[in-house]
Amino acid sequence: MSDVSGMSGARAADVRRLTFDDNALLPTLYGQHDRHLVRIEQLVGVQLSSRGNQIAITGGPEETALARAALLALYERLKRGQVVDQAEVDAAVRFARVGADATVVDTAAIRTRKRVIQPRSPTQREYVEAIRERDLVFGLGPAGTGKTYLAVAMAVSMLIAGAVERIVLSRPAVEAGERLGFLPGDMKEKVDPYLRPLYDALHDMMPADQIANRLTAGEIEVAPLAFMRGRTLAHAFVILDEAQNTTPMQMKMFLTRLGEGARMVVTGDLTQIDLPSGVPSGLRDAVETLSGVEGVRFVHFTDRDVVRHDLVARIVRAYDARDSRDAHRKPRQ
Repeated sequence: MSDVSGMSGARAADVRRLTFDDNALLPTLYGQHDRHLVRIEQLVGVQLSSRGNQIAITGGPEETALARAALLALYERLKRGQVVDQAEVDAAVRFARVGADATVVDTAAIRTRKRVIQPRSPTQREYVEAIRERDLVFGLGPAGTGKTYLAVAMAVSMLIAGAVERIVLSRPAVEAGERLGFLPGDMKEKVDPYLRPLYDALHDMMPADQIANRLTAGEIEVAPLAFMRGRTLAHAFVILDEAQNTTPMQMKMFLTRLGEGARMVVTGDLTQIDLPSGVPSGLRDAVETLSGVEGVRFVHFTDRDVVRHDLVARIVRAYDARDSRDAHRKPRQ
């Protein structure tokens, strides 16, 4: 594989040419109807032209360097026999933007029964490594950044490996008061709709029959936050999701459940607090209280880490911009 640079065009656009040595990999690298090349053009702002085993990259110097780094990372994935799809194209561009080496993502790969899950942004990689290294990790940021999904994947991986004896997944059942009595049905029917996202993540990691067996055996527990009171969770991987909707008292109660040999991950989005007016968020209180405490790690996600539909990232940015304007708007006289 060779790399040639040149200058052309009225605006002296940078032109880089990449020549690949394995033609058999190029159809997958380019994508059906060159869809992967089109995607890189959209994300980076360059023009890509393929001819045989060569790609010409035209654009500004920074943009061509970014596209080159993303293409090389994707090519290295294919040489290792790994999948390249649109999600991986997006991930390669995210890593290239911050100068991170996307080709070493395998070191942070999470292996579960059904799939191998790889971080798709530098912050996701940082998050996975933090969970491996620390007993208590907070994942903070907007929806769609993989906070809960990666935490569940790590929990399943550690359960399969025998590093923990069980998984405990929890979230506030409704608003902070967890007023379940007004809902129809027995307790399971009351809380299941609020816990469904955790079940969905589990089903991405393990076959349904294994989940059912482990739920019956108590190796996996999915329960509302209120069920955590008075317990000590030892040798368990414990996840609290939607933690922004806890009160400070509930958060302290949950954090102090941590027992011997346990690992705990708390996820939440401080811009999506559903608590009644005047009720402080336990997640915000914990961030302020535990900052600097040894053994606790905070990982902050942004809209750049959103791995859902492109529109989700744009929605997050639009709301953040609106909130920023409101915060700086002077009150009327």
